[in-house]
Amino acid sequence: MDDERDVRRRVIEAADRLFYAQGIQAVGMDAIRSEARVSLKRLYSLFASKDDLVAAVLADRSRQWDAGISAAAASAEGPRERLLAIYDFLGTWFREDGFRGCAFINSFGELGGVSPQVAEAVREQKASFRRYVDDLVAEAGGPPALGAQLAILAEGAQTTAAISGDTTAAADARTAAETLITTALATSG
Repeated sequence: MDDERDVRRRVIEAADRLFYAQGIQAVGMDAIRSEARVSLKRLYSLFASKDDLVAAVLADRSRQWDAGISAAAASAEGPRERLLAIYDFLGTWFREDGFRGCAFINSFGELGGVSPQVAEAVREQKASFRRYVDDLVAEAGGPPALGAQLAILAEGAQTTAAISGDTTAAADARTAAETLITTALATSG
């Protein structure tokens, strides 16, 4: 018998692939069941509703995002470069096959108005990212307002890249971030 954690992981990964490729509303639980190779009964024993499954997928995506951003920042030297590493991370992600934008923004667009659970999961991820950027700004000695500005640039780059298919949105956002950081650090110090 499959270990419960392994089956849960398989279902989350299958749902993530399908939701990201096709959209949440376009994918039924039966398609997820088939992709994950579990019975419908087992699927519903793990996730009582589709919203519960979407929330689990978003929690997993949040862990992946946090790990990717942290790894990019960790490889950069100095606080300023750690901030700019966010946009380098985005540039790499935008060039991946199958890039369809931010799963959180996509989920909010589809379900934010009708699913409080999904809306809350998305809001928490965005707030967590903002706190992360705020911490990097503080480490760099920048003013608190800079965190919001840099986070908005990252969010806008994700949306622009998804809609336009133009991966240069990350480089454009990085250039704007460099200007903001230089100006903010020069006036705050």
